[in-house]
Amino acid sequence: MLDSIRWDADLIRRYDQIGPRYTSYPTAAQFNDKIGSFDLLHALRSSRLAVHPLSLYVHLPFCANACYYCGRNKVITKDRGRALPYLERLEKEIELIACHLSAEQVVEQLHVGGGTPTFLSHDELRRLMRHLRQHFHLQDDDHGDFSIEIDPREADWPTIGLLRELGFNRLSIGVQDLDPDVQRAINRMQTLEQTRTIIDAARTLQYRSLNIDLIYGLPLQTPDRFARTVDAVIELQPDRLSLFNYVHQPERFTPQRRINQADLPSVADKLTMLERSIEQLTDAGYRYIGADHFALPDDELAMAQEDGSLQRNFQGYTTHGHCDLIGLGVSAISQIGDLYCQNSADIADYQHQLDLGQLATARGLRCSQDDRIRRAVIQSLICDFELSFATIEHAYGIDFRAYFAEIWPILEQMTADGLLELTHSHLIIQPAGRLLVRSICMLFDHYLPEDAARGQSHVI
Repeated sequence: MLDSIRWDADLIRRYDQIGPRYTSYPTAAQFNDKIGSFDLLHALRSSRLAVHPLSLYVHLPFCANACYYCGRNKVITKDRGRALPYLERLEKEIELIACHLSAEQVVEQLHVGGGTPTFLSHDELRRLMRHLRQHFHLQDDDHGDFSIEIDPREADWPTIGLLRELGFNRLSIGVQDLDPDVQRAINRMQTLEQTRTIIDAARTLQYRSLNIDLIYGLPLQTPDRFARTVDAVIELQPDRLSLFNYVHQPERFTPQRRINQADLPSVADKLTMLERSIEQLTDAGYRYIGADHFALPDDELAMAQEDGSLQRNFQGYTTHGHCDLIGLGVSAISQIGDLYCQNSADIADYQHQLDLGQLATARGLRCSQDDRIRRAVIQSLICDFELSFATIEHAYGIDFRAYFAEIWPILEQMTADGLLELTHSHLIIQPAGRLLVRSICMLFDHYLPEDAARGQSHVI
């Protein structure tokens, strides 16, 4: 079974290491300032000529309060008036991008993230969606994959109703932990009832899919406390569930300096939390998709994994990896063919560039042939837990074993340890290795180990 996992704490301790999440390869750590708006416009032209379908990501960075664990690009402010000037610049970016695309290119996927997207007023959200529809061909038969991130403290029944009216059919709901002591330690007070209200509204209004995010390793968490959170979330029956590992990096993320390091759980407790959570989710019928994600068997991700069509991009696991991804907003990333582009991560600079009538592209990367080969390998492993050597050899004209001769002894050692099955034609990640899929992918990452510290540990 694709969802089977064998827990082996010794292998996790030996092989778990800091590394990327592989929502792309090469990762954003490799982006450089040699890529600019001209490169993006050229890529958009190629996308238009090929009539590629599209996926849009829109970043709304504002939050009313700082969650201490968070490492996202965000703007903490109580001033709701800051949203409108940002929205006006976002509309300019939409216009500048859309004029290089074709109305024949259908937007199959839209994800609005943050920050807290519902920081915007209802009128501002209506305005944003109206502008997107005016300039892009959004799939309007409710078969599109239109999702938005929700903070239950910043939404209510009317909000969920408005979002459904605007075309959203998926919600990703931030929970993290339901224990009040943990919530106080991370500055995120949020009741189970607030979360349940959002889910009840979404089910009544026939949203197609609900995802809940949890984090283990937060201050004051214990295995018993976190188990109660997982049980409560399972009762809510989300279609998908993300179980993220908290990595304390206060030198990188300023809000984390508000967390008392002495309150963080031990490595042993974190392992126990993960093991028990997997048992709870598996017993409740969830399948392990890979890299922190679980889904019910009838969810699109689980079915895509079964039939080999699952993919991964900057929006995580997806069934729309065939689309060209266009990122809109501060720090947003686009992936069009072999080109990655990222907007400026500074909101003042982002807005200034658009005031000048220019795109805010600040950095990026164009994939080499070696990048493409390794991207295909990593994509196959992290989505399917297996790899056909012949598929890579046929697509790229290489001898797989010769090309990766340097890491072959490590693959053989992993095979001896029970993480892999290595045959003359395939590499198959075994149940004991699936929780370590990112560590296995790291073997094929040309840019490691020198940049390993820029990522985060998957497990502990």
